[in-house]
Amino acid sequence: MHTTMPIRTLTSAITCAITASLTAAALLGCASQALAQPLPMAAPEAAGFSSQRLARIDTFFAAEIERKRVPGAVVAIARGGKLVYFKAFGMADAGKGLPMATDTIFQLASMTKIQAAVGALALTEQGRLPLQSRLADYFAAFAEMQVGVPTADGKFRLEPQQQPIRIHDLFRHTSGITYGGRSDGSSPIAALWPSGGTAQNMGRSAEFAEAIAKLPLVYQPGTVFEYGLSFDVLGAVVEKITGKSLGGHLAETLWNPLKMTDTGFRLSDAQRARVARPFATNPLDGKPQAIAAIDKPPSFDCAGACAFGSMGDYLRFGQMLLNGGTLEGVQVLSPAFVGLMTSNHLGAKVLNRVAAVEPHRDGYGFGLGVAVRLQPGLAAVPGNPGEFSWNGANGTGFFCDPKEQLVVAFGTAAPGELRKYYREQVQDLVYGALSR
Repeated sequence: MHTTMPIRTLTSAITCAITASLTAAALLGCASQALAQPLPMAAPEAAGFSSQRLARIDTFFAAEIERKRVPGAVVAIARGGKLVYFKAFGMADAGKGLPMATDTIFQLASMTKIQAAVGALALTEQGRLPLQSRLADYFAAFAEMQVGVPTADGKFRLEPQQQPIRIHDLFRHTSGITYGGRSDGSSPIAALWPSGGTAQNMGRSAEFAEAIAKLPLVYQPGTVFEYGLSFDVLGAVVEKITGKSLGGHLAETLWNPLKMTDTGFRLSDAQRARVARPFATNPLDGKPQAIAAIDKPPSFDCAGACAFGSMGDYLRFGQMLLNGGTLEGVQVLSPAFVGLMTSNHLGAKVLNRVAAVEPHRDGYGFGLGVAVRLQPGLAAVPGNPGEFSWNGANGTGFFCDPKEQLVVAFGTAAPGELRKYYREQVQDLVYGALSR
């Protein structure tokens, strides 16, 4: 991944060293520019950014690192297909004294879902996975699932599905499938479901799917956006159709064509040495914290949360989507399917609870694996209608704004509540740095 530093990059690094405050975080931000870049570079001003305002990102993360709220971060920003900001701050592994670098690898958690959506839609393009096909066409046990209805005594009764779970429901989280462990404990139905971490170790993908098909759905299919294990089931469907592991299919369809060399479900020893790790204790409450998937690989390639990747790789992925499915002459999806994926799929008959998952995202709907902004207002962050995005529970984030021709990916190792704070702050800082 390392290359000889070009003159323009060297000049940028020297300028950065002169102007940055002499903190370790700022110096690492400068040093990281020696690494290979994921996209062609452009000066911030040429791309409609203010260099002075972009420096606020440096200041923000230097302060967070100084306060020991986060070990470090990587932020990557592209506009108009050009890389305008790509810096690393702080430490990838504070315990080992490993500095953060722009090629640091992060556990992507739910940012896996977006890539799995692209891999699944590639099958839809081929006529192999219609969105209106029934989930039971692939795993018959899902036809027998019943829906739990809470009762006044704190228990629940069961009723039949009024309509079948469709593949479309898996993409948009309207299947009635949920995550256990996310609610306040008031739902006796959700209490029966495994958490995402538990689900990742329930055997192979088909075994996982068969096991959860025995549980009651929390809502009637097609009626409520309920964030959950739907994508893990979708990944099992992809594996059944292709006869390959999900990682094998995504490598063939997406990762290899886009030269995303540090993205995958399984890490080599060399890659594992570059993975960002959180502080051993949560800085907000002092409780132990960890990212379990780093040291305990899941039992299957779960589409919902199990991939790893660098922010440079993710920026290339996002640029491909912004380009309408192509990057550097390689076509991954057709423009029509990228448009379908990034449009709102929560119609008037679906209860939209996106903001229940992402607190600053009032005014967003949900497409096929991505949240989709529907209007300029309501949300607590700037942006434009058509912006699409999703984040990861371990501290990563991604958004793409077609109107601004903007792609942003950032990584931290912050699996606690601070991850939500960084999601909002990074979006504010990026839009605040635009000059036109």
